[in-house]
Amino acid sequence: MKKLFLSLIVFLITITAFAKHITGGEMYYTLTSVSGNNYTYHVILKLYRDCNAPPDAAPLDASASIGIFSNADFSLIATKNVSKLREETIQISNPNPCISHPPAVCYEVGYYEFDITLPGTAQGYTIAYQRCCRIAGINNLVASDHVGATYTAQIPGTSVAADGPDNNSAHFAGSDLVIICANNYFTYDFSATDLDTKDVNKGDSLVYSFCNAYTSQENPPAPNPPKGPPYNTVPYSIFYNASSPLGNKVTIDTKTGLVSGIAPAVGIYVVTVCVTEYRKGVVIATQRKDLQIKVGDCNLTTPALDPQYITCDGYNLTFSNHNNSPLINTYEWSFGDGNQSTQATPTHTYADTGIYKIKLVVNRGEPCSDSATALAKVYPGFFPDFTFGGICVNKPTQFSDASSTAYGVIDSWKWDFGDPSSVTDVSSSQNPSYTYPQTGLIKVQFTVTSNKGCIDTIYKDVTIIDKPPLRVLPKDTLICNGDNVQLTAIGNGLFSWTPGTNIVNANTATPTVNPLATTNYIVSLDDNGCVNRDTVRVRVVDFVTLRAMADTVICATDSVQLSAVTDGLRFSWTPSVNMNDPSLLRPTVLPASTTTYQITATIGHCNTTDDVTVTLVPYPGVNAGPDTTVCFDTKAQLHASINGSSFTWSPSSSLDDPNSLNPLASPRGTTKYVLTVRDNLGCPKPSRDTVVVNVLPKINAFAGRDTAVVIGQRLQFNASGGAGYFWMPSTALSRNNIKDPVGVYDGSFDSIRYKLLVVNEAGCIDSAYVTVKVFKTNPRVFVPTAFTPNGDGKNDYLRPIAVGISKFDYFRIYNRWGQLVYSSPDTERGWDGRIGGKEQNTATFVWMVKATDFTGKVFVDKGTVTLIR
Repeated sequence: MKKLFLSLIVFLITITAFAKHITGGEMYYTLTSVSGNNYTYHVILKLYRDCNAPPDAAPLDASASIGIFSNADFSLIATKNVSKLREETIQISNPNPCISHPPAVCYEVGYYEFDITLPGTAQGYTIAYQRCCRIAGINNLVASDHVGATYTAQIPGTSVAADGPDNNSAHFAGSDLVIICANNYFTYDFSATDLDTKDVNKGDSLVYSFCNAYTSQENPPAPNPPKGPPYNTVPYSIFYNASSPLGNKVTIDTKTGLVSGIAPAVGIYVVTVCVTEYRKGVVIATQRKDLQIKVGDCNLTTPALDPQYITCDGYNLTFSNHNNSPLINTYEWSFGDGNQSTQATPTHTYADTGIYKIKLVVNRGEPCSDSATALAKVYPGFFPDFTFGGICVNKPTQFSDASSTAYGVIDSWKWDFGDPSSVTDVSSSQNPSYTYPQTGLIKVQFTVTSNKGCIDTIYKDVTIIDKPPLRVLPKDTLICNGDNVQLTAIGNGLFSWTPGTNIVNANTATPTVNPLATTNYIVSLDDNGCVNRDTVRVRVVDFVTLRAMADTVICATDSVQLSAVTDGLRFSWTPSVNMNDPSLLRPTVLPASTTTYQITATIGHCNTTDDVTVTLVPYPGVNAGPDTTVCFDTKAQLHASINGSSFTWSPSSSLDDPNSLNPLASPRGTTKYVLTVRDNLGCPKPSRDTVVVNVLPKINAFAGRDTAVVIGQRLQFNASGGAGYFWMPSTALSRNNIKDPVGVYDGSFDSIRYKLLVVNEAGCIDSAYVTVKVFKTNPRVFVPTAFTPNGDGKNDYLRPIAVGISKFDYFRIYNRWGQLVYSSPDTERGWDGRIGGKEQNTATFVWMVKATDFTGKVFVDKGTVTLIR
């Protein structure tokens, strides 16, 4: 038992030792000989291992188990156990000194080579090798140390090309020794060579793309034989996928295989590039290269320009250095037409079309100064477009190039037909066709280029359906016996109508029919064998049915909508005066008097008539009476008259008798009284009139405050509240019919009380009173000796009483410590017995007063007052 346990430990250690070392690989082949239908290929498996792999990473295997599978059923044809032929180390030993903190780029590359002879078949073969596992911590994969790799090569069969087996695969030839700095522009050459591209009889072409990396099973780590296709893809982490293995800022040139863009964050990324081999426009095979790329925490100053800058829709171009290294201090752009700029990302407008050589110099005169050049091509007037026809499922859909260019010629086309069920739904033909196997909305991508370097892509939605679109107008129609009618069908294809009797042009979209009885005509639309049908019903009648609406009564000045029930197709009403449209079945008319309207309904050559009489009845008569104005809190007599059978007042709450036409109104304010009248003579609508009772505002009569004077003092009155004034009695007043008389008193009485009548503009009257006390003393100020501020409303405030005083300077109160507790020039306010809001207890206070009498003499006095609680 202990020996078995130790064996298990050794086995697990062996698996671990062989894990976490795969860095990349590819497989390719060349055709060495052909004998009849047998083809001999020299196959090379190329595996990569990072020189700086972790200590637990195993070296490259001494041998590799490689399987050859039939693409017809993915069955295993043969297994090859191939020894490693050689191993080499490639590395960057002298990185650019203008790159700060360059990452170490070093690969151990192992080569496993063998020959194999295979008979040519219709479906061809897949050669595969599998190995687990990749290293831990790969940025764009999930749990990368549990993810294996599968490397394949495809040998085409005769089903894709008659000479498919006679093939040399594409071989990636770009350098792997590239330093990539995070968040900096970079280029990485994934270009490939293919001997068959130089063979005029084959004429192969290559197209590049990012594609899925293949994984493999974890145990056993090196299966013998390997598993056959199809293969699972690696689990990409969020923000990354097969089409964007380095993020959305990095792309691949489909023509050259050059990967370029802004590098992602520092880390390790799996990148897989597919090179698709086309032979005479048909895909015959796809070769793949899978490599783990390091992105370092470094910066460089080498300018990174696009290979070319092209504008195909104007004369403006914006240039930028894709390397945004902080080590770059200055920019010097030359646009190739004599103009320059020192901006980091300048925009330049060229005066004419053509090709210009641009140059960027960075850090001129400084260490790490460098330059780069590129071409700027200005060829406006480039517009991609295409049309399509035939959109039925399982039938060819024809696509036609409709692009145009003002300069040069369009020289390449790339179609992606958007079929989600196929990986070969592409074409490089100018006017291809494609058969869709299922219905639905398809987004077709079309990319065109010109020999001037212009390239653009457009997208169009194509709806694939199970039958061609067909619409008929109308779906149901009516004719009178003996008439003809033209039917209309809308669609693309060949039309045919049945039945074939009483029909002309039965094989067109617009036949003419004249059936003797009601008939259903069926149209068939054939679009390249895809058929749809629809039906038109032609009803035949011998006469027109018509029944106008019943006679009606309306109120004079109202409009009415006429109507009729009929199977007619056209209509005409007379007379048409004040009618919105006499050709409608339900027109609106505004008759000036009682009128009989006649309608004529027509079907073809058949017609009939009917009429309707509209009687006008006047609205009920109503007159709520004239508007009136009343004084505040007084009543208004209303006087209304009507010509009707009933009436109501609104509002009615302030009327003494709402059932009377002459009620007495008692509004609290200005009010609108609405009188509504109805009758039973035929007009169903009421008439209304309004009378407004304007209520004048209340008079605020004011004669002044009670006051006191001394003998001989002039007292100036100043009343308010109205437009006219009358004082009673007139004793001692200069005038009794003005608002501001003057009173002078001789001491014949001690006091007098005046009544003031105030009249407003409407003659409304109100009154007020004022009392004048007459003192037979000299002018002075009287102050009480005590007050009781207890809130009972009596003697709560200490106020001075001025007699014969014209101006009051101040009234002041001090406590026993001489502190000022109250001061005011206003004799009406008074002191409430509080200091700082706090009630004072019983105590004695000193008061002082200063004033000026009516003769101009200054009056000063003081005394004491007792506050009583």
